[in-house]
Amino acid sequence: MPTNIGILDFCYENSLITVVANRNFAEMKLAGLNVGPFDEGNEYQVYYWIAKELQATGIVHLREEEVLDGSKLYKVQWKEGVQIPGMISELPQNFYPKLRRYLSLAEAEAVQPEKIQEYHKAKALAKDIINSRLKKIIALSSVSAQSDQVLKKLTTEEKIIYEQLGEIISTWKNQILQKQEKQ
Repeated sequence: MPTNIGILDFCYENSLITVVANRNFAEMKLAGLNVGPFDEGNEYQVYYWIAKELQATGIVHLREEEVLDGSKLYKVQWKEGVQIPGMISELPQNFYPKLRRYLSLAEAEAVQPEKIQEYHKAKALAKDIINSRLKKIIALSSVSAQSDQVLKKLTTEEKIIYEQLGEIISTWKNQILQKQEKQ
């Protein structure tokens, strides 16, 4: 059975993203879908899984906003670190699916010493971001109600853990505060 993260990842694979055509290319059928035609330099909306295939053949490249890299990851980590205690920053759209793909690609490319170092640095930044946000989510979920302003800054993945933790904490608090029956 797929996990919630697996389902969200599937949704990301089937979401529309923006690509830029590297060259002119005629319309083609791909898995029963008509894709293209592409004119060099123009932007197009295609499903992520199609974009990966088109990128692998050199027909298109992902628009910069669609790709996570080391410098963007560092900026996210910095922004999260400068938040006042109890505050959480807003992450770029589809941050976690992009993070998983970036780390996977960085690991696959980690054959030369500088690429290995780059991969380890990216993984350390990712862990720092995750740990920082998780601490904040735990704190937020232990308080009864949060404002919509705070909750809108959580990603879908984070809302899942926020809700699960909230239920666990609420149940635990209720059990602690229940009157003990006389035996």
